[in-house]
Formats: sequence, structure tokens, C-alpha cells
Amino acid sequence: MKYAFFPGCVSRGGCPELYPSSIQVCERLGLELEVMEGASCTGAGVLQEKNQKLGDTLNARTFAMAEAMGLPIMTICSTCQGTMSQAHKRLNDDLEYRAEINQILAEEGLEYKGEVVVKHLLWILVEDLGLETLREYITNPLSGLRMAPFYGCYIIRPTGALGFDEHPERQESLERVIEVLGAEVVEFEGKTRCCGFPILTINEKASVSMVANHTIEARDLGADAMVTPCPLCHLNLDGFQPKAASQRNEVIDLPILHLPQVLGLAMGMEPKAMGLNKHVISTKKLLSRFALTA
Repeated sequence: MKYAFFPGCVSRGGCPELYPSSIQVCERLGLELEVMEGASCTGAGVLQEKNQKLGDTLNARTFAMAEAMGLPIMTICSTCQGTMSQAHKRLNDDLEYRAEINQILAEEGLEYKGEVVVKHLLWILVEDLGLETLREYITNPLSGLRMAPFYGCYIIRPTGALGFDEHPERQESLERVIEVLGAEVVEFEGKTRCCGFPILTINEKASVSMVANHTIEARDLGADAMVTPCPLCHLNLDGFQPKAASQRNEVIDLPILHLPQVLGLAMGMEPKAMGLNKHVISTKKLLSRFALTA
């Protein structure tokens, strides 16, 4: 299986541990990646609020590049997945609009034909690789670990753009992967709610309060850690957890892990190679349960 790899901005910026852990895990799983050099930011929904056509043009350009490569796109960012899925739907639902944007892309010798497939690594594990195949790679099951899933917004809604009608299994894909890795799923209401990142710069207090709500709820339900397929969620839930703890005047201390990091641990890969020493909330206590250090 080969994919045009769209890592997004944050995996090599605010969460630099995500990019190398993804590369190593995909290599172990036999997922061949060809990095999309020169592809632009998706706009993360923020650009689209100001100028939807510009955002759709940037994503159409990325789609056209992948079509020229003859490969489906793999992303490791829920926000990228959601933003590209929405652009994909608009461009395929309105052929006149797509033709208008293709006139712009023609200046670069590109054309989006509407054929590209965009999939998050999470969906690839479930739909392309298959959970039973994934199970074969598990050498260090995360037995005894209680893990809370956190989807965030963009990989959950709007369902019409995300293909949930055709792939209903996507709604619980993260839980199923956690189970295959040997950990116990901790269900909590906040798993599909916003992490607070989109409002961080305009209302930090409310954003930090959302971090507190999610992490405290998961911790109180017995979670040892939280796993997310979205680096923007990770930035908020991990990076602003100390402020959330201060705001609530209590210790939270809930490690927030990227999906590839959890996969790597269960496949016997070194914690340091997975970047588990680079988080704001320490993973040392968590790793010590498996006699590991980062």
C-alpha cells in the first residue's frame, strides 16, 4: 500500500515528535509513503472562514498533485482530514466551481479531476490495512492500560463530508484500534467535543477550561492516558494542561499521546524514538508501568 503523504504543518512544527513517529510506524506496517513536497497548508478551517475560495484552491492544488502522483493521500492530522474532506465535497458537488478553480491551477500546470481519496492514518489502519493485520504487528500489548480516546471536531463532523454513510466504522475507529493494541477503552462524553484550540487566541480562559473539562473527566473515569489523532488537539490538551490544572486548582497529570506513539509502543518500538520524552505532561510514570523509559 502506497500513499501520498500529507503530514500537515503541526507535525513538523508545534508537535515535532509526530512526524518521525508516523514515519517509523508506517514503515513497520509496510505502508509506503511518498512525501508531498510543496503541498500547502489546508487552511485548517480558519482561512476558510475568511476566504473559502482561497482555501479550496489550496486544497484542490494538493488534490491535483496527488492525482498526478497516482496515489491516495494519507494525513496524520484530524484537522487536515476534516478541512480537505469539506473542500473535496464542495469541489465535487459543484463542477462549475471546480472548473473555476482549475483555471487558477492551470497556471501551475495542474488540474483536479475529482478522483483523489483522502484518508487519515486512523482510517487506513481500519479500512486498508485491517485490524486483524494490525494485530499481527503487536509485540508489546498495552495490557492493563486504560486509555481515553479523543477525536476532536474535524474527523467526526460534518459526517456527510467525511464519508460516514459509506464507512460507519469510522465513528468508533479509534476505540477499535485502542482495543487491538491491548489497552482498555475509557469512554467519556468529551471524546468528540472541541479541544478548545480554535478559540485559544480569542478566549484563552474558555479554551483552557475546555482542556480542564476533558482531561479531568477522563482522569476521574480512570484513564491512565488519552490518545488523539489530531496534533492540534494534542497541542491544547498537553501544552495547556498545566494552565488548566492551575485554573481548577488541582493536579491533572494526564499524558496525552499521539496515535502513532501508541502504535509504536504496542509494536515494541523505543519510547524515545516515538518522541515520548518531548511532551509537556511527562510520560515517565506511564512508561514505567511497562519497564520503559524515554
